[in-house]
Amino acid sequence: MPEAIDLSRPHTLYLPDEAATTALGTRIAPLLKAGDVIYLQGELGMGKSSLVRAVVRALTNPDQDVPSPTFTLMQTYDGPGFEIAHLDLYRLKSPEESYELALDDAVPHSVLLIEWPQRLGHLGFVDRLDINLTEGQAGGRQVIMTPQGLFR
Repeated sequence: MPEAIDLSRPHTLYLPDEAATTALGTRIAPLLKAGDVIYLQGELGMGKSSLVRAVVRALTNPDQDVPSPTFTLMQTYDGPGFEIAHLDLYRLKSPEESYELALDDAVPHSVLLIEWPQRLGHLGFVDRLDINLTEGQAGGRQVIMTPQGLFR
């Protein structure tokens, strides 16, 4: 039985494969509520999109198509009482380009799952959950989850 996740305190986990990444997303999903901002950080190929896909599918339906929003910047889904916004900000050239996404307006009624959040720079969110994925042992991933500001 996996350890219960309390998003109000830091956690370090090892994910040996994509199935474990999916399981983590499935465990996190029911803990999320409108107003939550999640920063997903890590190099290309570390599993950020896989984690988001698992969260979205757990909150919508298991067959939900969850394409990467690399070119559209944002993809939204109807969740259980809130909107889910998946953002991939890799292509932003400056933080000010994020104004067009109206993220501040979305926060009260949405969960924001943000890949490449460092592109927000000085316009980023203080109250958030950071999920950092890095290369782990034997091809797996190390995940460090850290609440920031007044998250929870």
